[in-house]
This record gives sequence, structure tokens and C-alpha cells, in this order.
Amino acid sequence: MTEPARVDSDGLDKTKPRSEEGGLVETIKVILQALAIALVVRTFFFQPFNIPTGSLIPTLLVGDYLFVSKYSYGYSKHSFPFSPDLFSGRVWSATPKRGDIAVFKLPRDGSTDYIKRVIGLPGDRIQLIDGRLHINGQIVPRERAPDMITKGPFGRGAATLAYWETLPGADGSPPVRHMIIEREGDRGFFDNTPVYEVPPGHYFMVGDNRDNSTDSRVPAAEGGVGPVPLENFVGRAEVIFFSVAEDEAAWQFWKWPWTVRWERIFQPVR
Repeated sequence: MTEPARVDSDGLDKTKPRSEEGGLVETIKVILQALAIALVVRTFFFQPFNIPTGSLIPTLLVGDYLFVSKYSYGYSKHSFPFSPDLFSGRVWSATPKRGDIAVFKLPRDGSTDYIKRVIGLPGDRIQLIDGRLHINGQIVPRERAPDMITKGPFGRGAATLAYWETLPGADGSPPVRHMIIEREGDRGFFDNTPVYEVPPGHYFMVGDNRDNSTDSRVPAAEGGVGPVPLENFVGRAEVIFFSVAEDEAAWQFWKWPWTVRWERIFQPVR
């Protein structure tokens, strides 16, 4: 007859070897410590994100995986998982710079992660006229770049107009030169807009894929983004750490030799 397990007042099974019990406890401790470290890193330092849409083409592509620095703009309730209502505003706050690519919580729901480029600062006047960006009444310089091949509406490759755009610096920061694309030329749906006045404490966010980006050009009341309050910023995009071709799954490692975009790995986000 099998001897029943003997449990003492400490709840320990006396039929198990002491070394086995100690090994299990140590394994659990290591796992808990690793989880705690990962949570601290994710909350206060770096959080990984992946890019599911093409609103920032050509800077970020569908299938890019990147690290976002959480400390760049200080911390708000949105720095923590599930955005608990612990406090309002930001601590150790730093203001985003024009040209930053930043992750933020969508203002109209406070939970959906969006990523766009900072175009307008508090008090700025933003307008697009025939596809050309104007900031505070001044047209932003733009130079033609070689056409890009992007996926068209029916999934086929199509030649797309590309430009180098130079955003003016502010508060001592240098100008930011980056590439944009205009899939519909300068006659797209968002290429002629009214003047947007950025409210105090808010920022105007726009995608580099100018004709295929739901951003601050669309008011929140109309299902868009509108101006983004500083409190909603999660962090600044820093570096691409992995990238797979669009429509490919990152977990299918046996396809990596052919599906990974090796040239994009460890590229800084600018």
C-alpha cells in the first residue's frame, strides 16, 4: 500500500526530498524577480511596440518592432499598464520637441495607443494648403525625393511621390529633416485644411504618410485624434529592434532568413 503524503504544520510534503523543495522555491523566486524587473523596465525605461498600420511610411513600416523610451517626457498615469487613475498631470515632465515620433493614448478613449510625429507645439498655428505644411504662417521647406514603391488600394505596388520635409526647430532645438510620402499628390483629402490653433498644453500629431493617416487633422468628435494633451504621451520612439515583412508573422522563426528585414534592425527612429 502506498504511504500517504505527510504534511507538517508548515505545509511541507515530508515525502519529497529537501533538495527538490528548495529547487522549486528558488525557481519561483527567479521567475518572480524576472517579472518584477521586466515590469520596472517596461514602466519606467523602455516599452516595446509594433507597427500595425502604414501611417508613418516611409519612416516606420508595417511589421517594425521598436523600443519607446518612457522617461523622455516624464511620467503620467499612462506610463503604467492599464492607465490607473493614480494621479493627474506628469511628474519629471519634459516637453516633446517638434519632429519627435511619439506614442500617445488616443484622447477620445484614453486607452488606444497611437504613434505619430509631433508637428505642432502649444500655441502653433498649423495648416495644409495644396499639400504643403504651413506652421505659424510660414511654408515648411520641401524637396523632391525619388519615388517610393508602396502598396496601393488593391494590394499592388504603386509608385508614390516622396519628399524631404524640414520642420523648423523651436526653443533652441535644430530643424528636423524627414521624409514624407503623398500617395494622392497634393490633392488628397487632408491636403487643404483650415488653420488649427494648438491649445496650451497640447500637441499636433501627423503621420508621414500624409494621405493615409488619421491624425490631429481630424477632430476627435469626428472619429479622429485632434490635439493631444501632454498627459497622454507615453514615450518617444527610439530604435527599431526587429522587423518582418508586411503580412508575415514575427513568431514564424523558420521563415526569418527570408521575411526579416535585416537592414532595418537597430536603426534609430528619426
